[in-house]
Amino acid sequence: MRDVDQLPYAVQQEDHVTITMSDGVRLSARIWRPTGSDAEPVPAILEAIPYRKNDLTSTRDAIHHPYIAGHGYACVRVDLRGTGESEGVLRDEYLEREQLDAEEVLAWLAAQSWCDGSTGMMGISWGAFSALQVAARQPPSLGAIVIASFTDDRYADDMHYVGGAMLSDNLAEAGTMFAYATCPPDPDVVGECWRDMWRRRLEAARPWVLEWLRHQHRDDYWRHASLSEDYGSLRCPVLASSGWADGYSNAVTRLLSRVDVPRKGLIGPWSHKLPHLGEPGPAIGYLQEVVRWWDCWLKGIDNGVMDGPMIRAWMQESVPPSTSYQERPGRWVGEPAWPSPHIEEVVHPLRDRSIVCDGRGPGPAGASGPAGLVHTIQSPLSVGQFAGKWASYNAPPDLPYDQREEDGGSLVFETQPLTERLEILGAPAAELRVSSSGRAAQVTVRLSDVAPDGRATRVTYGVLNLAHRSSDGALEPLEPGRIYQVRIPLNGVAQVFPAGHRVRLSLSTSYWPLVWPAPSPARLSVHEAGSSLTLPVRPAAAPDEVPVAPFGEPEGCEPSEVTQLTAPEQAWTVSRDLVDYRSSLDIVKDRGLQRYEENGIEVGLRACEKYTSIADDFGSVSGEAAWTMRFRRPGWDVRVETRTLLTSDETDFHVDATLDGYEDGRRVFSRTWNESVPRVNV
Repeated sequence: MRDVDQLPYAVQQEDHVTITMSDGVRLSARIWRPTGSDAEPVPAILEAIPYRKNDLTSTRDAIHHPYIAGHGYACVRVDLRGTGESEGVLRDEYLEREQLDAEEVLAWLAAQSWCDGSTGMMGISWGAFSALQVAARQPPSLGAIVIASFTDDRYADDMHYVGGAMLSDNLAEAGTMFAYATCPPDPDVVGECWRDMWRRRLEAARPWVLEWLRHQHRDDYWRHASLSEDYGSLRCPVLASSGWADGYSNAVTRLLSRVDVPRKGLIGPWSHKLPHLGEPGPAIGYLQEVVRWWDCWLKGIDNGVMDGPMIRAWMQESVPPSTSYQERPGRWVGEPAWPSPHIEEVVHPLRDRSIVCDGRGPGPAGASGPAGLVHTIQSPLSVGQFAGKWASYNAPPDLPYDQREEDGGSLVFETQPLTERLEILGAPAAELRVSSSGRAAQVTVRLSDVAPDGRATRVTYGVLNLAHRSSDGALEPLEPGRIYQVRIPLNGVAQVFPAGHRVRLSLSTSYWPLVWPAPSPARLSVHEAGSSLTLPVRPAAAPDEVPVAPFGEPEGCEPSEVTQLTAPEQAWTVSRDLVDYRSSLDIVKDRGLQRYEENGIEVGLRACEKYTSIADDFGSVSGEAAWTMRFRRPGWDVRVETRTLLTSDETDFHVDATLDGYEDGRRVFSRTWNESVPRVNV
């Protein structure tokens, strides 16, 4: 990325500005704005997140907020209440109070002498959720939003549940926020009240996974703040982006197709990263795109930002399987609208353990061979150990590895070697006729690119808890032996299958630890008659294809200086003990101890996840998320340690959690939770 030090406007920075909410709680903000904005007011851009502006996000913030401010905007980075240097406590994600706070901050910004009365919101992940949710509330000053790695559906397409099955990220993210919500403010910023603020956070803490487990199907808890409940509530222009390696690749196309506002979409090869910091590459000049968006919708500049395709997507070339990539080869393609007139949904029947796509043609849905074959599958719990992370962060390497071992415990259908290049763009889907030996079962569907040498690279996947076959709200236990017609959408993707490669569809009844297993094992029967794979086929060069203008070089302001004091550590280890048949996935993400030279604070962050099971015992699965976060300066040394252990049996989830706070090496707070939650999501 190119560091930019010459910008159209000189920028001034205020590190700790307090904004008082209607209930008296004061939020802490960092503000970058043009030095002349007191005399010539500018629009204000808000990013509100819980990840500590004074240290943990300060390096990232220094790249893009001063850059945007240097193009004539006031950029405001707010710590949510109960985080960083903001007062109050953070009890859960996306609560009504959080959105009220954001509305009040926007009103405060619009009233400042240096703001011209118009505002925007931006962010990635939590910040993008916040921007989309607040935009749906239509605050009067909000003129546009820019969002990355987000969802419009908190139940069906977030890190909690997928297809009605619980993700292990439901535990992992709860562990993350268990730690972040209990960290202390900086005494150098808030003064002597820091200890009282910290104590209130510790005393209010509770493992968030308990609340998330109490809502195992779509209910009012998830409907709140989900734009999918009312797409018409979004009235302002939106620039939306994500990456194919991210867990949030589906929301961009869904948003484009269902809202009626000026909108643009961008999907690259990236993991859970902003596009100008995108990994795997290529990263792009995203901040230039963001500035153009603000210039059009907040300043009224006619700059052609709506010209060109509605969506730009990175068409990924075939690559060997790997848990990380520095670059993904491919090219940018553009579509004039979404759904695109260029893309054809082609149905391929499953016949004789094959995907029919050769000279016989795809045939109609439901076509089958004369025998109408039936196949059975009951996968071992080991299927899924090479699945990678639900949302890749590209650190440690967390993408899916070679699928051949996974396919050994799966029911596999595949094409003959392709005679010509195949490109897909969109969401594939599997249509299956299945019956189950039990009342509860799940099926995972994986689509892979199989090279001539046999290596299999997972392209995309989908999961369905069969009790959710008709609805995310009303659960329907299975009747053993009864045949059901089910549709399993896979995550959206843009992918090339070269000539000579095969397309493989793999079905499994478990995908642990990416997905928490069903209450008990079940054997599925898959009936070829009525089963098919639908691929969103895109011609390599549509005659009326909208050209994609090249992106600029990634650029931003120089990041703030950080000194690495102790070595970081990253690990992703799969192990199996053939004595007691225990399998384990161990993940370590340790930043080491870092000193932020801007303010001298030293921060250590270590997160460990562990997922275990014994043989094929569904009652043996367990997940653990443990965090240690340390903050220190001369004369001040504070540490927070959290641990959350999740286990289950056929009827209940069990949560055992601990929280410990230390000051100067002495434990000053400790609390333990041992609670169970019934499994209602069969």
